[in-house]
Amino acid sequence: MDFFSATILGAIEGLTEFLPISSTGHMILAGRLMHLPATAFQSTFEIAIQVGAIMAVAWLYWRKLLLNRETLQKVLVAFLPTMIIGFGLYKIFKSFLAGNTAVTIGALFFGGVFLIIFEKFYQHSSQSESASNQISYRQAVILGLCQSLAIVPGVSRSASTIVGGLALKIKREAIVEFSFLLAIPTMLAATAYDLYKNASSFSGQQFELLIVGLIVAFLVALLAIKFLISYIQKNDFTAFGWYRIIIAIVAYLILF
Repeated sequence: MDFFSATILGAIEGLTEFLPISSTGHMILAGRLMHLPATAFQSTFEIAIQVGAIMAVAWLYWRKLLLNRETLQKVLVAFLPTMIIGFGLYKIFKSFLAGNTAVTIGALFFGGVFLIIFEKFYQHSSQSESASNQISYRQAVILGLCQSLAIVPGVSRSASTIVGGLALKIKREAIVEFSFLLAIPTMLAATAYDLYKNASSFSGQQFELLIVGLIVAFLVALLAIKFLISYIQKNDFTAFGWYRIIIAIVAYLILF
């Protein structure tokens, strides 16, 4: 990997982390298209640069997270199922799922189909008026379980959380915001654990590449978050479902 590749992957991460299209899936496919070797550093890079996008959330939402104790508690409660499942399945993820192109393409495709079907059904359902700080602790646990599905590459973390929230009758704007906040402890923990396991084998230049990816992801994510907030005020996620299907088909035709 060189600095150009790190910049491209950072931009992809920042653009896709909070959209329901799987940032990890896009980085895996981008890595294959750029012929980047499937090394331990590449796998860690794809996880760690998500912190750049998370920093964008912290920048925009720090008041809500730090000054609202109840919201912070519910975010941490939602994080617990993801932490338990993620750490428990870490070896399986690193051995069989991380960088798996076939699994990624399949998850992108079927996730897109599911999004389209869900939105077609959901548009006939009534929405509650819940704000993000009115999400119950029971709902928070369920949202954490939904988010844990994203351990499979190509299964979007944000899509899993948001669709789970909509199924629980949480208002779209509220669950999108909660998904942003839930990403903070989730991605920080995933990155810290992966770096703890692998960082000792990385070179100084590799850490420089990681810093470049973090900075680019942060800057691009600031724009992506504002876009998504604006988008959901007038639209559902059907277009993202079709996008997932198309990108999966294109990736399959190119890579297989």
